[in-house]
Amino acid sequence: MASPKSGFVSNPPPSKLRRTKSKKKHFVHQKVEVFRASDPVLSVFMWGINHTVSDMVHVPAPVMLLPDDFKANSKIKVNYHLFNKENLPGHFKFKEYCPQVFRNLRERFGIEDQDYQTSLVRSSPLKDGDSQDEHLLLTSYDRLLIIKQISSEEVEDMHNILSEYHQHTVKSHGVTLLPQFLGMYRVTVNNEDSYFIIMRNMFSHRLTIHTKYNLKGSLVSREASDKEKEKDLPTFKDMDFRNNMQRIYISDEEKEKLMEKLNRDLDFLVRLKLMDYSLLLGIHELDRGEREDEEEDEESACEEEDEQENYVTMVASASHSMSPEGGASSVPARRTVTPAEFDPRVDVYGIQSAAGAPQREVYFMGMINILTHYDTKKKAAHAAKTVKHGSGAEISTVHPEQYGKRFLEFIANIFTR
Repeated sequence: MASPKSGFVSNPPPSKLRRTKSKKKHFVHQKVEVFRASDPVLSVFMWGINHTVSDMVHVPAPVMLLPDDFKANSKIKVNYHLFNKENLPGHFKFKEYCPQVFRNLRERFGIEDQDYQTSLVRSSPLKDGDSQDEHLLLTSYDRLLIIKQISSEEVEDMHNILSEYHQHTVKSHGVTLLPQFLGMYRVTVNNEDSYFIIMRNMFSHRLTIHTKYNLKGSLVSREASDKEKEKDLPTFKDMDFRNNMQRIYISDEEKEKLMEKLNRDLDFLVRLKLMDYSLLLGIHELDRGEREDEEEDEESACEEEDEQENYVTMVASASHSMSPEGGASSVPARRTVTPAEFDPRVDVYGIQSAAGAPQREVYFMGMINILTHYDTKKKAAHAAKTVKHGSGAEISTVHPEQYGKRFLEFIANIFTR
């Protein structure tokens, strides 16, 4: 199902626009400012987001979502010919899945469409050097959103759970440890399809993460490799958490609220027979962060002093041809950098350490990779690993109910008592 009829909001509008019976949009001549990225797929992605979000502004949000909304899509086909070819490919397609559903989810998660649009199109997204598979993992330039490349199978998996996921979000009033899914798209360039899903960044866009864990509640093959540990910010696993004697210092009240969310989310995942998910844990050390801010301030001040000296020298050397007042008032003022602070309204996955904790920290916790269904492949993997490691081994590939129970027990024990 195509998006509702509305004009193209960029200025100036396209000169020719026609619609087929399937309501696909064919832009023959496009004379608008377009967005650039180093990769043509990302350029099309940014262009498509800008168009679809702007287009939806003129469409009233439905009072209630209907079953058809969970099957709907909006398609755009663009033929640029030779115009602006240095910015975008000559021919491409852009598809948005279930636009009204994701629009409703963004609203429930407290994300304005304009902010969503700005995060994704104002500047090119940043590549995450920690991407662990062949698919891209990107962060919006302002670090508020995650852009994850997914497979066509994962698009289907997302469609299969979307209605239940939306109901879960409604019932929980958007308060969840699950990923906050905000949009899903297909980009076609040179007849090759790329699929992307957009989520809120679970980590802070301002506070540096100093330690990171991916926890599944399994101990078999759950230790970071030597190569991983050499990274600036390695992703540690369950065995590392245990070996490092890591603990999370939050208040009893915060722990109770978090475990309530976790229990509710796990009921949802078990009911849908989903498994293989993880708890992503990021730790920001406040004392270390403050030291890093001070060092950055000193570095910045030194650079600005050097710039000021160079500027004054330049003005002095030109003073014979300028009035005495010519340069003094134009010397750049010193920039003051304010240390970033934790904001729970923006950092919705974050919790500050309890008063009196041995370390002053902020913890970011959320569940990732929730689309794996316990199907025939997983059952076969479970049988193979059981034979290899024994029936009592804590392997990761187990029945969803067992996986959820073990996951809950492990997470409950990461906190100090």
